[in-house]
Amino acid sequence: MLPKIKTILYASDLSKNSAYAYLLALSCAEKYGASINVVHIIESMGPRERSIVEGYLLEGQRAKIQKALKEHIEGRLRMFCDSHANESPECAMRVSSISVHEGKPAVEILKQAKKFGADLIFIGSHGKGSSVPLFFGSVARKVVELSSIPVVVVPVLEDSNIAFAEI
Repeated sequence: MLPKIKTILYASDLSKNSAYAYLLALSCAEKYGASINVVHIIESMGPRERSIVEGYLLEGQRAKIQKALKEHIEGRLRMFCDSHANESPECAMRVSSISVHEGKPAVEILKQAKKFGADLIFIGSHGKGSSVPLFFGSVARKVVELSSIPVVVVPVLEDSNIAFAEI
């Protein structure tokens, strides 16, 4: 029996390459009639960094800033998805959620994949080099190593003019 692809997790870091990975995820979703859950992960600060930041902020400001940052990133992701709706009449109905989370990127991507019951993960790679061990970026490599579902890693495209809109 052939595997069914009903749910795709697209992990974005808002880079030029992750934008191309989105278009590939969209193409796959249209082909298989799947939905896409878009996620962006903000890497957690370590205790030292958190202490420094909290030292400069007034009580309660950190939560407000964090919320505003998440809303800003969600807005950029929505704008990007909307900007490609012309290329795909089904685009709007394929994206079922857009969310931003904080944590270790690879771990959080896999956590979100499990939460959504993803059958496939799309992620862009920043890794450079000609040998296989150097090809994947560290987050993409870790997702591939730890994932129990297929992962599509999209390499850097030097000549792509696709990019996330700046707000």
